[in-house]
Amino acid sequence: MSLETQINQDIKAAMIAKDNAKLRGLRAIKAAILLAKTEKGHSEEMTEEAEIKVLQKLVKQRKESAEIYQQQNREDLYQIEVEEQEVIEAYLPKQLDRAAIEEIVKGVIAESGATSVKDMGKVMGAANQKLAGKADGRTISEVVKALLS
Repeated sequence: MSLETQINQDIKAAMIAKDNAKLRGLRAIKAAILLAKTEKGHSEEMTEEAEIKVLQKLVKQRKESAEIYQQQNREDLYQIEVEEQEVIEAYLPKQLDRAAIEEIVKGVIAESGATSVKDMGKVMGAANQKLAGKADGRTISEVVKALLS
């Protein structure tokens, strides 16, 4: 079953259950998928990889907004962003913890022969490919930088 079909079914269930937080998150996912499908150069059906990228983008937006709201002491808006983020994250593959990311990055560094921070671009490209959908770019970048310095 495609993500879009799953989201449509979950929207109906959230409407019946009157779960407003879940409904907001699901509607955000549906809107983002429809927007991605109508962009120039995209085919009618989205690949699983493209769906994951859309979801990751939504989660990143929610995290950034939540940080801003928290700094501005807007607890009401902060809570909304966190609720939506949790709903969206439920549709992403399980994220790896930092230790697992470090192990994979160490393997990438060994394969590429990187020795210093100058090789970070080469390592980041390979690490992002291996960890696509399983870790966010910021965490990968932090781990690569720590291991190469």
